[in-house]
Amino acid sequence: MQTLDTLEVYISGKAFRREVVKTANTFPKEEKFLLTAQLKDSARSITANIAEGYGRYHYQEAIQFCRIARGSLMETYDHLSSALDEEYINEKRYLELKQQYEHLLKLINGYISYLKRRKQED
Repeated sequence: MQTLDTLEVYISGKAFRREVVKTANTFPKEEKFLLTAQLKDSARSITANIAEGYGRYHYQEAIQFCRIARGSLMETYDHLSSALDEEYINEKRYLELKQQYEHLLKLINGYISYLKRRKQED
């Protein structure tokens, strides 16, 4: 039986979150309560919403929480773009995180599609 900790989208979300938090921790101190906090919050929201949806046991609710997770992923991407623009991260680091973002986006979309199919089957 699959658990949250074996769900590929959740595992990848956690890996992305760890990298984002590690990156945010390098930002200037004056950003601690601004971009750093926003970036960490949005990254944490991705896995939190996947987990909450997983725990709902109803396909439509799980789908909705995954959509929220996808929105948090997009928000995280925008914060990373801001960090690049403000030169808190370099182009190489940005592209590494962008690659992880794109992979996670595909996984979230795939999981939503899976949940929709399961909903139709029931």
